Formats: sequence, C-alpha cells, structure tokens
Amino acid sequence: MNKLVPTIKSINFHLWEPCNMRCKFCFATFQDVKSTILPKGHLDKNSTIQLIDKFVEAGFEKVTFAGGEPTLCKWLPELIERAKDRGLTTMLVTNGSLLTEAYLRKINNKLDWLVLSIDSLNEQTNITTGRTFKSKPFSEDSYLKIIHDIKQGGIRFKINTVVTSKNHHEDLTHFLKIALPERWKVLQVLPIKGQNDKHFEDFKVSGHLFNNFVMRHKKIEEFGIAIVGETNDLMTGSYMMVDPAGRFFDNTRERYTYSDPILKVGIHTALSQVDHDYKKFIDRGGIYEWS
Repeated sequence: MNKLVPTIKSINFHLWEPCNMRCKFCFATFQDVKSTILPKGHLDKNSTIQLIDKFVEAGFEKVTFAGGEPTLCKWLPELIERAKDRGLTTMLVTNGSLLTEAYLRKINNKLDWLVLSIDSLNEQTNITTGRTFKSKPFSEDSYLKIIHDIKQGGIRFKINTVVTSKNHHEDLTHFLKIALPERWKVLQVLPIKGQNDKHFEDFKVSGHLFNNFVMRHKKIEEFGIAIVGETNDLMTGSYMMVDPAGRFFDNTRERYTYSDPILKVGIHTALSQVDHDYKKFIDRGGIYEWS
C-alpha cells in the first residue's frame, strides 16, 4: 500500500473538548463529538501519547495543542515533552486562565511557542461574547502579566484574535506595541454547523469589516510583528486537524467531517478520508520560521 505523506507539515491537535470559558462564537466546541463518540470529551493519556508518536512517524514537523482549553488536561506537560523529544516543534493555544508561573516553568524547556487567544480588551465585549473566566473578563494588565511570564521563560509568543461583530471596530495597536508578539493571527469568525450555528448570526462579520480591522493595525508591522489575516475562505480546508477523539477532520463542507479513529485504522488511511488544500495553507502564511 502506498503511504500518504502529508503535504501540510503542521498539525492542530484539539485534544480536549472541555473548556472553562464559553465563547459563543467558538468553532471548536466539539459537542457533537462528546454526544456521539466521546462522553468525557477526551481520550486517555496513553492514547494521546500514541497519537503524538503517529504524528512523528507520518512526517509532521509541528504540533499545536488546542482545545477546548488544553491546559485543563493534567498530562499536557508530558505530551509537550514527548512531542519535543521526538523532534516536533511544539505550540500551545490557550485562553491563558491557568498559566501560572509554576505551570510555565514546567513547560518552558519543551514548549517552543505559546499562543494567547485575545479578542478584545473591552470588558463588556468579553462578557458579551463569553470570553470570561469564573464569570470575569481578563483586564489588559492581566494579559500583560501573563505575556511577561511567557517571555521570561524564553517561549516564543503569538496572539490569536477572532474578529466578530462585537470587536471589529476596536483598535489594539497600543496593546500590541507593548505585548510585541512575533506573530498576530487575525481570524474572521467562521460559521461551522454543529459548533457555533446557534449564535453565529449575532457574531458574523463581513469580509469588508474584517479587512478594515486588519488594515487598521498594519502600522504594527513597523515593530516587527507579523500580521496574518485569515478570511473564511482561507481558513476553509487549509488546516490539518485532529479532534478530541483522535480523528482527522476538515471544514470543507460548512460542518466538520471526521475520519475513522487514527489509532484504529492507521494514520495514512485516516488522512486519506479528509480534504485539505495545500495552496490555501501557503496563501494564509502557514509556512514560516517556526523551528
């Protein structure tokens, strides 16, 4: 059998369905996964370690741990270590709620990149969208304290921002000049049936308003910050993704389509069951100096 070698060398492993925030626009809630195949919302520790090994064997070069909220996983530091020791570039996407100095010390020799999800610095906006921790939004000072601790550990730093109808008018320039992420990924809120369709109409934003948001911030490139703007079109089909049940999935049909479990059928068979667009991966800046 001819093995299918992935052209997209970066993989997003959504290992954890549970989350301690309730962002209403979220396109990675995985309630469908939890209700049909995975009652706990995640695999056991040994299975997740096996998946890391499968990623390496298949030729992936970078793994991004995501959720839900991945830092809720007690064995995440071990997964990061396993991935790093096996030669993968490691990245973590988190809302930052559990990033204590002690936690960062656990992972700072094995984690290459940390990505903070920051959509707004306006407390009322974050309350409206559901980006709150224990019913409270983060303040600008709270985010800056977390960012300081990340950089103290020598971890490379990035910010993800989802643009919606609630924050498209905002200007984060001053904050970004202080935070100084290497990369700032700006995402147009994406409709996915079964994930965020209950609330999407309240949060959708036009391509015109999204592009205005990106252009409003172009001046920050003068400070060495790479802006990566991703429209709905660029986000569709351009990611290699694995769900909390250990299945590849794609978003090319306006909802998630899942492969068979990787640990059941093998990574190459599972990979052949989903669609990916390598050109879009390139067009959205998917290849950069990540190692």
